[in-house]
Amino acid sequence: MINSTAVDTTDELEELMDDDISEIKEKSVSGVVSYFLRTAFMQGIGLVAIIILSAFLSPSDFGIYGFVTQIIGLLIFFSDVGLAAALVQQKKNPDNEEYKVIFTLQWILSLLIVGVILLLIWTGFIQQKVGIAGVWVLLSLAVSFPLATLKTVSSIKLERKLLFQKLVVPQIFEQIIFYSLLIALAWKGMGVLSYAYAIIARSIVGVIVMWIIEPWKKIGFLWNTKILKSLLNFGLKFQFNDFLARIKDQLFYLILGIFLPLDQFGYIQWAKNWSMYPYNLTVQNVMAITFPTYSRLQHRLDILKRAIEKSLFFISLAIFPILVGMSIFIWPLTQVFEKYNKWEPAIFSFIFFALSIGWAAISTPLVNTLNAIGHINQTLKLMGMWTVLTWVLTPVFIWKFGFNGVALSAFIISFTSLLSIRMVKKHIPVVIIPQIKSALLAAILMAIVGYLGINYWARDIYRLLLGVVITSGVYGLSITLLDGKKIFVEIKSLINRPKKK
Repeated sequence: MINSTAVDTTDELEELMDDDISEIKEKSVSGVVSYFLRTAFMQGIGLVAIIILSAFLSPSDFGIYGFVTQIIGLLIFFSDVGLAAALVQQKKNPDNEEYKVIFTLQWILSLLIVGVILLLIWTGFIQQKVGIAGVWVLLSLAVSFPLATLKTVSSIKLERKLLFQKLVVPQIFEQIIFYSLLIALAWKGMGVLSYAYAIIARSIVGVIVMWIIEPWKKIGFLWNTKILKSLLNFGLKFQFNDFLARIKDQLFYLILGIFLPLDQFGYIQWAKNWSMYPYNLTVQNVMAITFPTYSRLQHRLDILKRAIEKSLFFISLAIFPILVGMSIFIWPLTQVFEKYNKWEPAIFSFIFFALSIGWAAISTPLVNTLNAIGHINQTLKLMGMWTVLTWVLTPVFIWKFGFNGVALSAFIISFTSLLSIRMVKKHIPVVIIPQIKSALLAAILMAIVGYLGINYWARDIYRLLLGVVITSGVYGLSITLLDGKKIFVEIKSLINRPKKK
């Protein structure tokens, strides 16, 4: 009788586990869709807003806002020490004491940042550079730090529950309020001061919407050194990883901007920014939900292995043809549209930045996996290596190949992403090649057809559009013949909920 009960209990627990996995899958899929729609929507709003604001704001207004946001961009790093990521990553559900500890520390950090900004304003340097209106914009950004802290715990709760479709709602409201008010006030002639009011409104609305969706009813302050040390063990390493990334990217490109001629630096920025769009639209959206999802699955390596492979399969399926298509048609685009002729010198850089992003599409989910299962030390080794290689190799490539050496160096360094595969395989027996092989082969066939007709596509807009249709068709047909059945099965597995036993 006792043995029978034990078996029944085990079966019940296994069924509960299957239900949990099914729920995680459903929430993750809906999360990817939510983030993709959010990205498309917000980028659309931002693009329309910039077009309209360009008519009402002067170049100096844009310059003032850009200057103060650079200051804030440097201070953002110090507003968090990775505690939020630590609570999302840990296996057990956080209790209210842990929430209070993280809220207390982040509130203190936000007030310190406000203090630093007030000190900068007191020196008079800021007002001398951007005027009194710029000072008010900087102050509004300072106030947004403690306001953002009020959303931290609610955001963590939503991430742990994998309720990504709710997590994007405050961001959408913030974007709509920000740009609507900004455009209205700029139209009224308030100039750069419009940003100050729009920033404050955005921050307040974001807090209100977040608390309506996921209220934190037991809000409070608490200082517990034991809890803090436990969270900082992961959090500081996570934050240091971000610090290395900023040294590798933001600081390095800032130095480039100082030493390179302005036009050459402009070519690099243009090529890099545009090549990043496919990454932001695909990989970035998937990564926003995989860290909390993988963290929830870290005790089920068999399920986590399948989740990683599925992520790589769909990411490669989407991003490879976009990167290849952009690389093929960037030159015809500069020929068909005369106003884009000026960007011809940046084409080489654009193509090699795009190719390096192909590697990033594979390595980023794997690095995310290492963080999610608690192996942050290995991630730090990778980031440290990439930072050193960027700072050492890129100047050499610039000396040898001019400004195009930046993209060429990025492409060469991207091959070290193979190390992330090796590191993940030590913990999870993921199989990579079958997930990306068909998309890669189809993209290569697409590239061959596109390259053979490149002079024809460059004649006029109609031939350019025809080229896009033909190469897209080649990819679609190729991927269907190579892996059509698997695509159907994978999509079906995402949609269908497993039946209970």
